[in-house]
Amino acid sequence: MKSLLLLAAIGLAAAEDGLAAWLRYARIDNPKTCLAKLPSTIITLNATKGLPVYTAGEELGKGIDGILGKRLEIDERDENGKPRGGKKPAKDSNNAITVGTVAAYAKANPKEAAKLPKLGDDGYYLSVSRGKALILGQNERGTLYGAFRWLQLLGQGNCSDFTLASTPDAPIRWVNQWDNLQDGGTHGSVERGYGGDSIFFWDGYVRPDLTRARLYARLLASIGLNAVVVNNVNADPRTLTPELMDGLARIADEFRPYGVQLALALNFASPQTLGGLDTFDPLEPSVQAWWDNITNELYRRIPDMAGYLVKANSEGQPGPMTYNRTLADGANMFARSLKPHGGIILFRAFVYDHRNLNQTLSWKADRARAAVDYFDGLDDKFDDNVVVQIKYGPIDFQVREPVSPLFAHLVKTPTAIELQITQEYLGQQAHLVYLAPMWKELLDFDLRVDGKPSRTRDIINGSRFNRKLGGYAGVVNVGTNTTWLGSHLAMSNLYAYGRLAWNPSETSEGILSEWISLTFSSDRKVHDVITRMSMLSWPAYENYTGNLGIQTLTDILLGHYGPNPASQDGNPWGQWTRADEDSIGMDRTVWNGTGFAGQYPPEVAELYEHPETTPDNLLLWFHHVPYTYVLKSGKTVIQHFYDAHYAGAETAQTFPQLWQTLKGRKGIDKERYEHVLFRLTYQAGHAIVWRDSICNFYFNKSGIPDELGRVGNYKYRIEAEAMQLDGYVPYDVSPFEAASGTKAVVTKTNSTVGTVSAVLKDLKTGLYDVAVNYYDQAIGNSTWDLYIDRTHVGRWKGDLEYILGRAPSPYIDGQTAARVTFPKVQIKKGSVLKIVGRPDGEEPAPLDYVSIFPHGKGIVD
Repeated sequence: MKSLLLLAAIGLAAAEDGLAAWLRYARIDNPKTCLAKLPSTIITLNATKGLPVYTAGEELGKGIDGILGKRLEIDERDENGKPRGGKKPAKDSNNAITVGTVAAYAKANPKEAAKLPKLGDDGYYLSVSRGKALILGQNERGTLYGAFRWLQLLGQGNCSDFTLASTPDAPIRWVNQWDNLQDGGTHGSVERGYGGDSIFFWDGYVRPDLTRARLYARLLASIGLNAVVVNNVNADPRTLTPELMDGLARIADEFRPYGVQLALALNFASPQTLGGLDTFDPLEPSVQAWWDNITNELYRRIPDMAGYLVKANSEGQPGPMTYNRTLADGANMFARSLKPHGGIILFRAFVYDHRNLNQTLSWKADRARAAVDYFDGLDDKFDDNVVVQIKYGPIDFQVREPVSPLFAHLVKTPTAIELQITQEYLGQQAHLVYLAPMWKELLDFDLRVDGKPSRTRDIINGSRFNRKLGGYAGVVNVGTNTTWLGSHLAMSNLYAYGRLAWNPSETSEGILSEWISLTFSSDRKVHDVITRMSMLSWPAYENYTGNLGIQTLTDILLGHYGPNPASQDGNPWGQWTRADEDSIGMDRTVWNGTGFAGQYPPEVAELYEHPETTPDNLLLWFHHVPYTYVLKSGKTVIQHFYDAHYAGAETAQTFPQLWQTLKGRKGIDKERYEHVLFRLTYQAGHAIVWRDSICNFYFNKSGIPDELGRVGNYKYRIEAEAMQLDGYVPYDVSPFEAASGTKAVVTKTNSTVGTVSAVLKDLKTGLYDVAVNYYDQAIGNSTWDLYIDRTHVGRWKGDLEYILGRAPSPYIDGQTAARVTFPKVQIKKGSVLKIVGRPDGEEPAPLDYVSIFPHGKGIVD
């Protein structure tokens, strides 16, 4: 029954709803070229059903059938290379696709095996020549990776003969899911998940149907990822109850055919809160014994479990420091329990105490220092199966941060870099932001440890300091949405994460090109448009949110989504800007500031110590300067803010226009076309909300006007509060900059229909584009209707909380601000514009303003 469900789920992908992602196996343009030399048989060597070599044979059959339209016979061979069950060899067995491990091939073909290149763990060897193909893995998982890699090449129309040996750059290529147990008949939630509910948990238990878990493992294996931490780092101790452990074993069973191992996040205090002990002190023998027993129970159920992930003494989580023990004491407790089973522990370096961060913003206080400060002196104290998992930057997944200096301090201890595929601070999948270029900058950064080349990627893969362990941990947070992440285009980030974790020397554009071909098509126009949008997206987002190293100026206190620069300061979370009426930026210098710059090796520290040598894109991360400070570009800081925010928002306006040029192109089906267009149109509108909020906030704070006169001046805009109001009343928005002119209008009561109207006496008769800025709160689903005279132009509904997936908010603010556009509206001079708002629930149909542009001018006012 389970296999039927899996096939049914894969079959649904034909509707192009996103479920198959890049594993669509769509027919290539000219399959005849490949078919002419394609064998008719797949030989699997010593394959066991439910393990990766067997899966590789199945996947090759499925993929070649889809890509080339040819069904291949599978010839199963035993450990000696003989047909199983006494069957005769396939007719084409001398001209076949042979799939298996190096060991299995060597046993059947000892002379040929001597010619094979050496592979590392999980590595594969691919050889395609004259109609024959050989796919061998150093282990079973490597065999499957090789099969997927060949299918990726075939899916891009590459049918040429070639030889390829490939071993992953690092052994740890994990995914961190932040999935929660949930009670009360509800689906499991996903923290910072924007693609629906948990695919693993429901109503406090593991889901009875884990079809999606198996499909997820298939996706991950296809890009070389090898383990999934299935639950939130803020772990629920109940995960370790016998019934939940039985459920986890069922998840591991779904993962195993794809070589994906299960790992588990743990709550440090579980011996006390779950086990009934009076302590969770890591040096107490009874606590160690409790964890030994739990670990044994888990491995009895899941013999191939990868290990543990632990967040301790951070953001209120318990940890070893509760008992004045070191972080190494805590990590080693788990390491000792895992050691007999071959498991490893990833111990997070995200350690800081928000309760004790100086809320008065002492000049020396700095959360960025925390990781190095907490791990100082511990480098040689960790057991050899401990890996310290370090966020790429010192704060928290910001749009731009310097590489964490902790990578340069842990020389003897293996490390893994934590990247966030789920876009917590970066548009939450409602904004297109292709992250591979940012990751490449971080991975290629040279920390110059001991004055020698020390790229981040060479530190984490172990080569720089001669370590065996290390690698990558990606926070992914897929959900039950058929697009997995809530957005078709956001899946490029998951694909890129897997490809870079395997080989960080790959290029951002090269990875993107592969993903476009496999997800959509090889159509040149499709490639050009998606590549252009994607490669512009991170710089554009940085420009219209927060630049010069000031971080993403989001609402740090609530959803981490919309603009709220004032929230960055005066809070315990440490993402401070120290902005006042004269100056802005954190002083992290050694001579005058927090000293954070001094945590880097000398060459890098010297670079960051001085404003004139610090790159402009990190200036405000390291230095507190006047708004009038002149950048290397010749602009002042404040003018750069204005110009960058306008430029970023303007770039976002081009995305819907570019996407519309792909309508009807190969691979751009109607369902995905409309889904992507809706999100890009929303992004274009929200980029303007960001632009105006940040520019008006700093104009108000500094008193320095925009040299180009744009900020605060909007010639196409009609403020809702300035219109004729009937059933609507003005409303003071907080923060003030989240509304044009600081005000919006709301209906008088939650049952009152409201109308705003204005005579368009200054417009000439003609064709116009009309944009309405409104607020979509997560406390109701208001509806609005737009009229020009008696003509109904359009209706929209406040239901973005269901459509977009981004963090919901009950407030009228930058989180809920949105824009709807109506192109090609015929308007006469003196026409009456009218909007009728119908509140719903507690949402009072809020409106901000209307912009009316000559058609084709572009909605950027």
